[in-house]
Amino acid sequence: MLTAVVIQPSGAVRVSFVSAGGGEEKLIDPSECLFEPENPVPAGTKIEQSECGPGPSPILPEMKELAWSGGAFLVFAILMRYFLYPRLRKGMDARYNSIREGHENADAARSGARSEVAQYEAAVAAAKVDAAKVIDAARATLETERNAKIAEANARINAKREAAQREAEAAKAAVRGQIESAVADVVTSAVEAATGKRPDSAAVSRAVTDVMSAGAR
Repeated sequence: MLTAVVIQPSGAVRVSFVSAGGGEEKLIDPSECLFEPENPVPAGTKIEQSECGPGPSPILPEMKELAWSGGAFLVFAILMRYFLYPRLRKGMDARYNSIREGHENADAARSGARSEVAQYEAAVAAAKVDAAKVIDAARATLETERNAKIAEANARINAKREAAQREAEAAKAAVRGQIESAVADVVTSAVEAATGKRPDSAAVSRAVTDVMSAGAR
């Protein structure tokens, strides 16, 4: 059975447990403890081994660790607030402005291209209209010239035809006169040979003319 014995050296209270048989637990110097005792021990006083400090908790951090962590976080927060984040924000803003400027330039270039395409299409349409007008004018001019040349050719052909007809009529008239004269001579000679009298030349010529005219119809 253990008995509690209270010893008061130099005014300090210490509790020791001794066995019922009178054997006391071994006392050690505080410097031999792995961890310092939680309560201060006067110099030259020995303590039991169970009174040594329990050591750091494996779960709870020490104050110096909290201080170092908090200081590091505070330094990091200050760096982020005043140095890193402004640079990051500045870079992000610059990139955003660059991208927006690129989009604006692209939109402007697209609008300019559309305007140029519209102008080109308008110019092509106007050129087509002008070309159609030129073609129509050229066609009308060619048609007029063709009609004029055809009329001129027809006029020349008609003139040549009329001249040829006149020449043919003149030649026919000349040949007809010769034929009528020859027929009249033959008829006169035949009548004279048959009757022994020479017929009237004018009557014979008139009769031959009437016969040949009737035959020509």
